Amino acid sequence: MSLTKADLSGLFTAIVTPFAPDMSVDFDTLKALVKRQLAAGATGIVPIGGTGEYPALSRKERADIVAACVDAADGAPVMPGVLSTGYHDAIDAGRDFKEAGAAGLMLVTPYYAVGPQEGMRRYFNAYRAAIDLPILAYEIPRRTNAALSAATYAQLADDGAIIGMKYSNYDMPEFLAVLREAGDKLAILSGEEPLFATHIAQGAVGGVLASASIYPEFWIKVFKLASNGDLKAALALQNQIDPVLSAIYRETNPGPLKFFMNLAGQAMGGVRLPLTGPTEETRAMLESVLSSFDQNKAA
Repeated sequence: MSLTKADLSGLFTAIVTPFAPDMSVDFDTLKALVKRQLAAGATGIVPIGGTGEYPALSRKERADIVAACVDAADGAPVMPGVLSTGYHDAIDAGRDFKEAGAAGLMLVTPYYAVGPQEGMRRYFNAYRAAIDLPILAYEIPRRTNAALSAATYAQLADDGAIIGMKYSNYDMPEFLAVLREAGDKLAILSGEEPLFATHIAQGAVGGVLASASIYPEFWIKVFKLASNGDLKAALALQNQIDPVLSAIYRETNPGPLKFFMNLAGQAMGGVRLPLTGPTEETRAMLESVLSSFDQNKAA
């Protein structure tokens, strides 16, 4: 059965890609990571986005990762990221992922050659027609310098091109505009941990979060509080993880996050070039916050 916007609710974990010591993909650890997320209560998995190091993977590795996630997910939705800059490369990736069993795709806004709103609208429509899988639009302008307007999101929903969007943007007025224009037509998912509780309280129906790779239970607690209308309690809980977020996002994701998970006994390996491991200062911060944050005591 094809995914609809009603299926995009709760936590979708943007997982890291585990690497073995020789920097090959560690598929056993990958499958265990997927199973842990779903056992914790995550709704679905989003592999090989930015957190999953899409640009550093070969085409075959990406397809193999999606297939492994689908196998481990045992029916739960897997929506891999498609971060290719060019339309035809993005089409190739989408077809690979569809063949591997993906339930849908998280397609980033076109970047580098950034078109006008109508051009980006046509891009998503053409992509949806070519791939025939449900699409989650991925907006992250600090990486892409491209953003769709609230009106364009509403048009894309009416076109049937997308069923939802991941909002990785700190622009709250624009977020509210998207909710106003398209919130009844699309599943709006937060991509920003510091704004997660607020986004949910305002009308987002879930989130695609990278730090859930290590703390899925914590973010599900925040989600439940905020979606039940207790924003004050949700924010109080979320505030407790702020030092962790400051440390793991101090340098380009996912280097610090993977180092943090390694420290916590969840071996994820390193990152591929051009990324490198965190600096000594960031490592010290990560070690400090790991010793001080206990999600089981967070309340």
